[in-house]
Amino acid sequence: MAYMETVSTTKKKQVVDITDDVEKLLLKHKAENGLCHVFALHTTSAITTADLDPGTDLDMLDAFEQIVPKLKYRHPHNPEHVPDHIMSSIIGPGVLVPVHEGELKLGTWQRVVLIELDGPRKRNIAVTFLKS
Repeated sequence: MAYMETVSTTKKKQVVDITDDVEKLLLKHKAENGLCHVFALHTTSAITTADLDPGTDLDMLDAFEQIVPKLKYRHPHNPEHVPDHIMSSIIGPGVLVPVHEGELKLGTWQRVVLIELDGPRKRNIAVTFLKS
């Protein structure tokens, strides 16, 4: 079953912790054991997991900026935001997390995060639970 969630971002580039939102959906829909897929329905945002110690979000954003070269891009809509599309593709639109007894099975410091690359915006997230 897939559920939609909206995440509002407040900055041009931002890391947003959505773990609690996803877990609330699992609880609301009585998901027990299986897999949870979280997917961003946009080409300038991404979903991944991260350690969110203070400053790590900014370190991640800085690293992503360094990965994408400064080129003369040809995107007809807006060449200046091609790096956002590329970063989104590199990071990926979704993540798959095991669920046990209704809770995401994440590592000690792992959180599910939305990476905003072209905000601020309202981002639509699809959360799908697959029973095992």
